[in-house]
Amino acid sequence: MLEKNDHQYEKAVLVGLITQNQSEDKLTEYLDELEFLAFTAGATVDKRFTQRLTKPDSKTFIGSGKAQEIRDYVKEHGIGTVVFDDELSPSQLKNLEKEIEVKILDRTNLILDIFAQRAQTSYARTQVELAQYEYLLPRLTRMWTHLERQQGGIGMRGPGETEIETDRRIIRDRISLLKEKLKTIDRQMATQRNNRGKMVRVALVGYTNVGKSTLMNALSKSEVFAEDKLFATLDTTVRKVVMGNLPFLLTDTVGFIRKLPTQLVESFKSTLDEVREADLLIHVVDISHESFEDHINSVNQTLMEIGAHQKPMIMVFNKIDAFAYEEKAEDDLSPETRENISLDEWKKTWMSKSKYPTVFISALKKENFPELKKMIYDEVLKIHISRFPYNDFLFQYFDDEDESKDEL
Repeated sequence: MLEKNDHQYEKAVLVGLITQNQSEDKLTEYLDELEFLAFTAGATVDKRFTQRLTKPDSKTFIGSGKAQEIRDYVKEHGIGTVVFDDELSPSQLKNLEKEIEVKILDRTNLILDIFAQRAQTSYARTQVELAQYEYLLPRLTRMWTHLERQQGGIGMRGPGETEIETDRRIIRDRISLLKEKLKTIDRQMATQRNNRGKMVRVALVGYTNVGKSTLMNALSKSEVFAEDKLFATLDTTVRKVVMGNLPFLLTDTVGFIRKLPTQLVESFKSTLDEVREADLLIHVVDISHESFEDHINSVNQTLMEIGAHQKPMIMVFNKIDAFAYEEKAEDDLSPETRENISLDEWKKTWMSKSKYPTVFISALKKENFPELKKMIYDEVLKIHISRFPYNDFLFQYFDDEDESKDEL
């Protein structure tokens, strides 16, 4: 894909399936997200192709007729990349490359590419490299080795296979080396976490691009990189925050996403340890996104997978400044849809019955920040008192009317 400083975008098309497990509306939603992923990676989407199948074709994921249609389109319009919304098996990838004769990517490959672009520290780059090699190993074919030239046929048998086996051995050795390197770094980071003293640890979690880094900047007065793209933050950032008289550590973590590649969950184990070892989670949700409920479920699923789903939590519904809805006319008798629900009406739904403290804010414009800070203070104080009951100097409660709130 493109380098970060290259302003020319590749032309790509997207491909997705409507199946018995995935409706047309759900596919449209996934393809919207895939288009945003493609844009973040450095591609502009020219067209979307969809097909209705009971289940994906085992050989080419899509039907042969659809593959031919895509092949004709990309040749006619000079498209260089075809992106599939689901992870392709090694055989599907190989067959599609032969059939369509352009670069084929799947959702996992695209996410890995974005992570490779976004990784800033040596640790993050090592994690991404490991995930990429583990993804590449079973998919290693002649098309992608040695300057990506298509080779084969007469004169290329025998030694060519040995060449690929050599590549596989090199990759396996590299994977082993990277795993050892990560183990060493993991031990160092575990020591760092243990040396952070008697302070409560709070972690920001949420779907990618919900405003965690913007909220981090607002709460900690720091300059964490924030951008309206997916996975703007990849490296974990920890800042000390003081509210009233109570200090705690605030961590900004990598955003979650639906269909998160298993390679990334494994290679980013230590980054996710920041979430596992946190005392309090602040689950940030983009209330302006039409699929925010699905995003909540995806984050909760990931938290369950890493064993962090039973921690104390604050639900923060962000971007109320960007929330919009269509008010129905009084004489409109058509059924009410999600687009017709106002923010006040949302607040009266399941959100009001949540077992977690809930607040609606705008991190960008700092709307409802006193309420948010009071909520964080109260939750951190509970944890601090239960853990360090003899710290008498901390028993001064946060006061909304206190002038110190303006200094937070």
